[in-house]
Amino acid sequence: MRKIYYEFIESLRIAAAQIRANKMRSLLTALGVIIGIVSVTLMGTAINGIGAKVESSLSGFGDDVLYITKWPWRDVDDWWSYRNRPRLRIEHAQRINEWISAHPEDPLKLAVPVASANSTVIRGDYRVTGIYTLGTVSDYARIVRTDMKEGRFFNEVESRGGRNVVVIGFDVADALFPNGSPVGQTLRIRSQQYTVIGVAERQGSFLGLFSFDSMVLMPINAFRRNFWIGNNVEIRVQVDQSRMDDAREELRGLMRRIRQLPPEAKDNFDINEQKVIREQLDPMMRSITLAGLFITGLSLFVGAIGIANITFVSVKERTKEIGTRKALGARRGTILMQFLIEAVSISVIGGIIGLTIAWSVCKAIAIMFPAFPPVFSLTLLFIGFGLSLAVGVLSGFIPALGASKLDPVVALRYE
Repeated sequence: MRKIYYEFIESLRIAAAQIRANKMRSLLTALGVIIGIVSVTLMGTAINGIGAKVESSLSGFGDDVLYITKWPWRDVDDWWSYRNRPRLRIEHAQRINEWISAHPEDPLKLAVPVASANSTVIRGDYRVTGIYTLGTVSDYARIVRTDMKEGRFFNEVESRGGRNVVVIGFDVADALFPNGSPVGQTLRIRSQQYTVIGVAERQGSFLGLFSFDSMVLMPINAFRRNFWIGNNVEIRVQVDQSRMDDAREELRGLMRRIRQLPPEAKDNFDINEQKVIREQLDPMMRSITLAGLFITGLSLFVGAIGIANITFVSVKERTKEIGTRKALGARRGTILMQFLIEAVSISVIGGIIGLTIAWSVCKAIAIMFPAFPPVFSLTLLFIGFGLSLAVGVLSGFIPALGASKLDPVVALRYE
């Protein structure tokens, strides 16, 4: 055991001496690994960043909320059958809440009606368009994960009375009230004046397609006065997350009773949840991950070829040295270890430099683009180091094995 230890230390010393003696060649050899590790690591951080963004976006839908809608959250073939479904009504939420009050042990907890429309919001000379405007009830604040930056959410009295009060998103507040607090100020939506009573904290966007900060919420009875509700009503039901399957079936049966559907009739509504979106996004995420890692892995493969090539060159250059050492009694394993450690050393140095560069780039991107920072995790650090170690072993093994098998007589005569 001690002999192997000394041979290992001696191989490290020889590898360090060779790298110092051929600095430029070693650097150019390691460059392929550096580029490969940077590419793979940056792709990994980008994928982690996308995953984190997706999770953050999905959290806006709530893990414990079921959505009763007219249309399913998926592509449909028989468009007309969904088009002809009867629309949902605000009263359906009241019926569900009555059931919940009578059956407190059920997995259903709270039903909230939500009506939506796009509108233009005006305050003096300031105007923002395409704002997602929601009409809902005061209980909406209980099922969403939104803190208030300032002010408050509308209460039950304001909700039932249909007061002209609104809670606005962070971006709406920033655009309409750049120089002061919006709370207590008025704005106009269509023909109605509304008093701002609260501003929501910044929530971000859903995959960059829809911003939760470009929203206005008002009591649903106030919404009715200014907008045609039509088919734009959904019912959000908070449930016991640990009993999600039971809650879904309970809600389905309850909605069928509310709509008086006979046993043989199909559902004329859909119950959606966060999982539906995730199931559609997961295959796309897997495809992006596989394609990205395959493309960036090619650069690491090129780096491995470079190390193997330079190790072959090193063996050729030092053939006489190998012959001399073997003639003096060096074992095949010792020669194999020497050249393998040299290849691994170059690869690991390249991997460390690559990881350092990748970390610096990630920090720079996070500063320049705070809305979508890449996620540089400890796992990626270990993966990057492991890959550089594996590249060194795999690319250096065959040349090192060839060196260990050289006949000492032939090696000494090599010119």
